[in-house]
Amino acid sequence: MNAIVLPNRRIEDWKYSDLRNAVDESAVAAAPTAAWTMASVEGAADIADLPAIMPRGEHGAMAELAIAAAKAGPYVRVAKGERAAVHLHLVEGGHGRALIVVEDGASLVLRETVRAADFANIAVEIVIGKGARLDHVRHAPQHDTVQLADYAVQVADGGQYCAQLMNFGSKLARTELHVVLEGEHAEAVIGGAAVLSGTRHSDVTIHVDHAVGNSKSRQSFRYVAGGHSRAIYQGKVTVRQRADGSDSMQTAKGILLGERAEIDLKPELEILADDVKCAHGAAVGDLDADSLFYLRSRGVPESEARSLLIRAFLEDAVTGIEDEKIRSEIWSAVEAALPAAMEPAP
Repeated sequence: MNAIVLPNRRIEDWKYSDLRNAVDESAVAAAPTAAWTMASVEGAADIADLPAIMPRGEHGAMAELAIAAAKAGPYVRVAKGERAAVHLHLVEGGHGRALIVVEDGASLVLRETVRAADFANIAVEIVIGKGARLDHVRHAPQHDTVQLADYAVQVADGGQYCAQLMNFGSKLARTELHVVLEGEHAEAVIGGAAVLSGTRHSDVTIHVDHAVGNSKSRQSFRYVAGGHSRAIYQGKVTVRQRADGSDSMQTAKGILLGERAEIDLKPELEILADDVKCAHGAAVGDLDADSLFYLRSRGVPESEARSLLIRAFLEDAVTGIEDEKIRSEIWSAVEAALPAAMEPAP
């Protein structure tokens, strides 16, 4: 493998996540091929090793390295008009590739979990056909390593990509999504939350490309950061020329639970068409003082009142998960992560 130059803070897209200071280039070069377990939970899905030829969407620099270095990976295909649910579980780190295809009129619930305790750099191609739907839930628990995941998503006419990205932080964790809405009435609904404590880091970077008109995208994220942790959201929406009728909304909100925690929110719009409806907003702060006073005035102890308000803040992100079982498990993970996030920083 040629010499590797890792992204660092001098690169605008990586200014909040300095990969060069988080992992050695030699460790990246020597990383093996990642390994998954794959299971069909219900319905009809083809699950196999990657085909020799993969479609190629837009990716970031580290994903290109993963594609070049990985020698194997999972391939999931849901045939035209079928319905399925699949669980992919990353069990060993390294460089990895995966391909998810949801054919015309099909639907897939994809649950993705991560157990790997080593450096991981994963590139995933997702192809959603006409009138197809993918519900994607990614659960990344706490780790003390570098975890990178990059998704290139192509959505055809009338297709839907619905993603919930639940992150609990790592030494450096970065999830990238590059979504191209290629057909009219294509839709992307992307949300999630991060609950961070200690020195954990979570970066979600998203680019949604409205390549044609009459397409729709929604992004909504909620972050809670305590200790010395850092949460990042970078969301860019591009509306191409003549993509009239595009409809986009971005919202990101964060609660800082300590003076040494940090939340960086960076929504961005690039609009090259005239007849569009696009908006974005971001806000970071402490808990609402009036709401806290209201609860305390009714006899609720301060610690309990703060906990109730934080849970209410995060609940909006978790309720976007339609599968009841997955939603319950994600909420249990949120509950487990909150006590550490609420502890005062040393």
